[in-house]
Amino acid sequence: MRTRLLIEQHFHGAFGVDFNKASVDDVLYLSKAILKYGIGGIFPTLVTDSVENINRAVSVIKEAASKQSEGMAKILGVHLEGIFINEKKKGIHNPAHFLTPSVENYKLLEDDFIKIVTLAPELIPSISSQVASFEEPQESLADYLAEKGVKVQAGHCVGGDLSGCSGTTHTFNAMEGISHRGKSTALSALISDNIYSEIIADGVHVSDDALRLFFKCKPADKVILVSDCLPCTHSDLKEFVFADEKVYYDGKRATSKDGTIAGSTVLLPEIMHRLASVGLFNPQYIDNPYNYHNIEPFGEIEWDEDFNVCQLLQR
Repeated sequence: MRTRLLIEQHFHGAFGVDFNKASVDDVLYLSKAILKYGIGGIFPTLVTDSVENINRAVSVIKEAASKQSEGMAKILGVHLEGIFINEKKKGIHNPAHFLTPSVENYKLLEDDFIKIVTLAPELIPSISSQVASFEEPQESLADYLAEKGVKVQAGHCVGGDLSGCSGTTHTFNAMEGISHRGKSTALSALISDNIYSEIIADGVHVSDDALRLFFKCKPADKVILVSDCLPCTHSDLKEFVFADEKVYYDGKRATSKDGTIAGSTVLLPEIMHRLASVGLFNPQYIDNPYNYHNIEPFGEIEWDEDFNVCQLLQR
């Protein structure tokens, strides 16, 4: 099967590299190594961290992008996951670093290389709350990001109002689940045909029945497959620190000491193979990130039946 090269818009590292801690050489090494798996475009994803460390990591990734050469997956921008999320759905993230999702706080780490921001929409200060506290009303962060061309994704949240969002982050995981009374994040994601929704289909994060519901509800052209994979992916790491937590990898799951899943441990082609094995894969899913981010195709790939790379056909 011939397809476009894959785009990965949500992953924290692989091959022993952690984007929150990486050097320029580390990022370049990863971008070269991952192309061999058919992934031609990446959005390095930063987990919640201090403002200082996020600024450093964004600067490193941006510099690496400027130094790329042929034979590397193109670094398309940074996905900022966390810091503006809800502690009720924090997952592995460290709440000590959380900030209110306001324009003022975003400007502490703003950079034109940040292309996706995951946040909790329900925590964005409303105009009415600002007026009630006699504050001068400010533009909402969601509106500010949209004006800058940054994708706003609801994640690690409980709210059901997705009106200011262009997408949802790892749907079902770290968000309010489906409810038959009132609104919830997952329910809104499923019935909102105009927004894109990420899903981690690794067989660990979401059950196959939930995947079937997701793929039945979401228009095929609004599905974003992501891995959310960790530095231990395709490496010898068994124990490592991620998001200020000690993470333990047993060969299938990577969790904190209390059992919280920290992320996945497989790359996108492996997820595609798994979906195909249970009859849930649609080639349309490969094209969707290109459409979501308005990216021109930059290469093709020939796959075998197990989604191993047969031949890279880059332009």
